[in-house]
Amino acid sequence: MSSDRCSPSTVSIALAERSYDILIGPQLLDDPATWQGLPRAAVALIVSNETVAPLYLERLRIRLLAHYGRVDAVVLPDGEQHKDWPTMNQIVDHLLGSASDRKTVLFALGGGVVGDMTGFAAAIYMRGVPFVQVPTTLLAQVDSSVGGKTAINHPLGKNMLGAFYQPARVIADLDTLDSLPSRELAAGLAEVIKYGPIADPDFLDWIEANLGALLARDKAALAYAVKRSCEIKAWVVGQDEREQGLRAILNFGHTFGHAIETGLGYGEWLHGEGVGCGMVLASDLSVRLGLMPPEFLARMRRLIAAAGLPVRAPRLGAARYLELMRVDKKSEGGEIRFVLIEGLGKAGMRGAPDSLVAEVLEANAA
Repeated sequence: MSSDRCSPSTVSIALAERSYDILIGPQLLDDPATWQGLPRAAVALIVSNETVAPLYLERLRIRLLAHYGRVDAVVLPDGEQHKDWPTMNQIVDHLLGSASDRKTVLFALGGGVVGDMTGFAAAIYMRGVPFVQVPTTLLAQVDSSVGGKTAINHPLGKNMLGAFYQPARVIADLDTLDSLPSRELAAGLAEVIKYGPIADPDFLDWIEANLGALLARDKAALAYAVKRSCEIKAWVVGQDEREQGLRAILNFGHTFGHAIETGLGYGEWLHGEGVGCGMVLASDLSVRLGLMPPEFLARMRRLIAAAGLPVRAPRLGAARYLELMRVDKKSEGGEIRFVLIEGLGKAGMRGAPDSLVAEVLEANAA
């Protein structure tokens, strides 16, 4: 991949009357066409955070003033540790205090935390108002902004309070990735990498071949990575919107990763760092269960490390890990269910003996 010039593209999520488009490309924030055809209302509310707002909020507000009579803003504190009720109430308090009605449109300008909280607020305010995702991190552009999962965290578990609620549009402006810290870029690559083992071996090959270009923020490479990731997620979500079966494969690495995030305290590791390490652990478990050859684990560990992500799990203790993972939303009747790789491009849900999980944790401990 080369060249920083690339044409915008569109990926559609097919969900009958809840269908919508994901717009991907550079300079989308400033293109008037980006904002055409969105739900109409007297008032729009931009929700952002203290890091992103100084960079992009005024640009977005100017565009929206062409379509809405009033454009308000709520700026939240930044970080996973603020993905909670008190912070989300700042959004709800503003909506109630400014006499916003059920047509008010919310715009989530930021990463996954802003997107999740804005979507959840939109889902519950007056039983549902429209919202638009404007993701500014790689992780949000390839994963969290797409598919309608909205949530906040609870001290006992990540994303345990939420709703399935689809946006009216997702606007992934690749230029916003220019301001992304390197650690956040690497965290986003974890969610890109996961799509290869679960659904597309050729994409996994492509990621390995183009990892340098992705880390260098080559626009053409990023455009393809975001588009292919969204295509795979759109295909999965279109078949299983509410995660009754197939959609669970998108959580490859997340059972271990969420346990790491919760166990260390939200914000200590980024979500993508937990997922990256979690994919190593899940790959090891896939090998120990005889589903994949040992070379697969070596390949995943090598790629995840090359992306700048941790491949060694913090020592929380096997008992603590198991306790945290039993709270995972995929658990059934107290049995932990893992997304494991059953062949390149094929994932499935399985349980595993606690003793084997403990072996995986010990073998991959920091």
